[in-house]
Amino acid sequence: MFRRSHLKILLIGNSGAGKSALMNQYVNNRFSSRYRATIGADFLSKEVNIDGRKLTVQIWDTAGTERFQALGTALYRGSDCCLLVFDVTSVSSFHALEKWHKQLLLQIEPEEEPTFPTAVIGNKMDLENREVSSEEAEMWSKLHEAKYFETSAKEATNVQEVFEWAIRAVLKNRRVPEEPQPDSVHLETRPPEGAAREKCSC
Repeated sequence: MFRRSHLKILLIGNSGAGKSALMNQYVNNRFSSRYRATIGADFLSKEVNIDGRKLTVQIWDTAGTERFQALGTALYRGSDCCLLVFDVTSVSSFHALEKWHKQLLLQIEPEEEPTFPTAVIGNKMDLENREVSSEEAEMWSKLHEAKYFETSAKEATNVQEVFEWAIRAVLKNRRVPEEPQPDSVHLETRPPEGAAREKCSC
């Protein structure tokens, strides 16, 4: 059985990659081009109904600037899944994935590392001036044993699919081995009433 009634999904990556936009598109079905850089960390919660059981998904959006790296330990603590986000129109944000991935491995518990669900998200696929090819990003993801998705937070392309993959990966990771696995998991999601934003200044 799943150990907790909530799960924590962490978004990491360079500032401007679209982490806040992805989080808000998934939880609130809303996109804005006026997001400000996250200070410290921010999170939204969403209730998910899986086969009649309600879970609360906390999605944490972390600051992508160097001066907030010291907050890492507190932010990573209790995470069930990590999504490494880069901007397909920024090769520097893609190259920075190496740094973010190393930080992730330093923060998660060693015994969790082999099975800790991780995905790489190439965001802003709706833009034409891309600098990182799908093939290059796919290759990097495979080398680091991570699932790869391309998304557009603006057009909501693959956003739902990314977070559903993350939830299912966590559930699979947390199951008792002898428990039979269902052929499929039915997810029904809805944002909390008012979709209140909660902030953490840590």
